[in-house]
Order: sequence, then structure tokens, then C-alpha cells
Amino acid sequence: MAKTAQLIIDGKTYEFPVIVGTENETAVDISDLLEKSGAITLDFGYKNTGATKSAITFLDGDKGILRYRGYSIEDLAEKSTFLEVAYLLIFGELPTTDQLNKFSGDIKNHTMVHEDIKKILDGFPSSSHPMGVLASLFCAQTAFYPEALDPNRAAEGVYLSIVRSLAKMPTFAAWAFKNAVGHPVNYPDNRLDYCSRFLKMLYALPAEDYHVDPVVADALDKLLILHADHEQNCSTSTVRIVGSSKASIYSSISAGINALWGPLHGGANQEVILMLEAIRKDGGDTEKWINKAKDKNSGFRLMGFGHRVYKNFDPRAKIIKKAADDVLKKLGVNDPVLEIAMKLEEVALRDPYFIERKLYPNVDFYSGIIYRALGIPVDMFTVMFAMGRLPGWIAQWKEMRENKEPIGRPRQVYVGQKLRPYVPIAKR
Repeated sequence: MAKTAQLIIDGKTYEFPVIVGTENETAVDISDLLEKSGAITLDFGYKNTGATKSAITFLDGDKGILRYRGYSIEDLAEKSTFLEVAYLLIFGELPTTDQLNKFSGDIKNHTMVHEDIKKILDGFPSSSHPMGVLASLFCAQTAFYPEALDPNRAAEGVYLSIVRSLAKMPTFAAWAFKNAVGHPVNYPDNRLDYCSRFLKMLYALPAEDYHVDPVVADALDKLLILHADHEQNCSTSTVRIVGSSKASIYSSISAGINALWGPLHGGANQEVILMLEAIRKDGGDTEKWINKAKDKNSGFRLMGFGHRVYKNFDPRAKIIKKAADDVLKKLGVNDPVLEIAMKLEEVALRDPYFIERKLYPNVDFYSGIIYRALGIPVDMFTVMFAMGRLPGWIAQWKEMRENKEPIGRPRQVYVGQKLRPYVPIAKR
């Protein structure tokens, strides 16, 4: 017998179906609540509202579980590459060798961007935030590929837009960085793999024979996998709701980039480094700041410890900790800020205060350390996040489109003035 839930309003009872997901997540389907009762629900921030049914990502914050299409994040980070995971998220299954070779080959064939996009880049001052540059360049693809605006585009055309998005995102990201530092841009070297190609565009100087460190490339590959999707967060929901208007993939993802830009969303790893810099400038006394974090009246909290979603531990942090250790060991970086980070990590992993409250270092803590060790400026951290999240945004946009979901249209409870007479300006 199907489960139902009852809602009583003004003494009248209304019944609604109860939906149970494959992992026993329970939802009350109130799709026809307004039609039945004339009432709506009020849920600030949509914290208790499911806007869709999705087969892409499962997340259980209490148990520290993250899975893409049923595969654990631990297995994928250890055994897959970023492009394999991108294929899995977008198309639903891990690729065969032939499928992966075609997918990665198609991406290599589209890494170059139209030279006129460089003219757009040249219009940005070097003071422009790289996220603003990235969002603009990504959205500009609608002008260069106007066929993507067709809401009824055939599957082959959608596939081409997906490939172009994955191929050109690293080029745009590297160009945004080069614009910020005032350097000439590099073009993609398609002899290299996805992450190595990006790193060379990011760091190579003109006429320089640049060699990508495989340890660094592997760490970046893992970071991108860990950021690839995270269920219905702010930027992902933005991509879906913009896409629900039948907007192009480029404009939908550009909206997601802008949503990620906000400091409450994609800026967490940047906040980690800013905190570490503040501790260094204060003299580097980690014990002092640990004690401040324990003092609830101090107003200070350690950035990069604990997680809004993961109530136990962040499963991604365990994976990326090793990558961070490998990068620091290989590069031999001598940086007082990173030394402070290691001291904070050591305390948090053994201090009962942090252990009891499950305030373990999270993925933002370690990703911030890696980016700092690589010499990536803090303004670029969110760009790196966007590069990783791209396959998830694409998968969510594609799923929403294929499910023919209706245009997003949240409701509100109006609390403004009632009808009042208009007063001419002379009498005000």
C-alpha cells in the first residue's frame, strides 16, 4: 500500500503521497498543495524542499557518504581519472576504453577557442576577479555557437556543447589567471592529459620548456573528482533553475559559476588561507588561536574545520589529505603559512575538543593548502572549484532537460502593504 501524509489546514485534511528514494530518503510530494488547499509551504533557503528527483549523486551527511551514480567517492578517487568521472556523471555509467578514448579525443579536438574571444579577454583590466572573467567568457560561447540556443537541439548537438564546455573551461580558467597577473596567454598543448594541459597553460612562460610534475597533476585530478558534484547545492540548483527556462547550457553554467562565486558557497578554501595569513601576521601562535576557537565568546572560528553537510566527517578530506601531503613533500615548499596549517591539523586530529565536536579538517582545508603550495593566488581558488564542478553542472542540466522538468517558479508569502490609494506628488 502506498504511503501517504496528511496535512490539516483549518480543520480540513489533505492527503499527499510519500516518495521513498533508493537510499530510503523520504519526501512528501506536495506538488498539488496549492491546487488542493490554496496554501503553499514556506521554507527559507529551501533547506527542507526537494525540487527534483535525481539519479546523479547521493549524499548522507550524517554517515559521511558521497557517491556518484552509486560509486563511492573513495573508489572513484583512487581508481578513476577526472574525465572518467565526468563521463560517469554525465552519461550514467563508467566508460569503456573505447568510449573514454572517444570522449577524451573529442575534448582534445575542442580545447582551442575562437580568437575573437581573446578580444573579449583583452577588454578586462588585470584587476578583474578571475571568476567574473570566467563566467563572462563561458557565457560568451552562446555568441560563437548560436545553435546552442535552440531548446529542441538534437542529441548530437547537445553532446557537442557538452564536449565544448569541458574542453574550453580549462582554457578560460587559465586565461582568467593570465589576465590577472598581466601575462600573455598560453594555448592548450593537446599532447598532454586534461590536468597537465591546464597546468601548462596556467604556469608556462613564453618560450619556456615547461614540464608538468606528475605528482601535482595527479593531486589536481583528485581534487577535481572530489568537487565534481555535491547534490542540490546553491550553484547546482541555480544551473537547474536557469536551465528550466530552456536557456542554453552555456548561459546556465555561467549562472552556476556566478552562484559559486559567492563567499558562502565557493569561497571556503579561500577563507582558510586568509585565516592562516591572519594567524601568521599575528605572530604564528597557533595555540592562541586554538584557544580562541574553543572560546564561544571570542567570535572566532577555524575555517576549514567541520562541514555544514557532513556531521561526522567529510569523506573527501581523507582522500585529499594524502594528496596534500604528497604535494608538500614533492615540492619541498618552505612556507610559514603552510607550517601553521600543519600545526592546526595536528591539534584538530588529536584534541578532544575537536574530536568530540567532529571538527575535523575538511576538503576546503586541504584544497586550500594544495593551491597555496602550487602558488595559485586565492582569487583563483574558486575558479579551480568551478573547473571541478563543471561535470556535475552539465549532468544536472542534462538530467533536468531530459526529464522535461517544468520551469522553476518558487512562491512567496507577501508581507507588504495592502491596497492603498495613490497620492499625487503635490500632496505628499
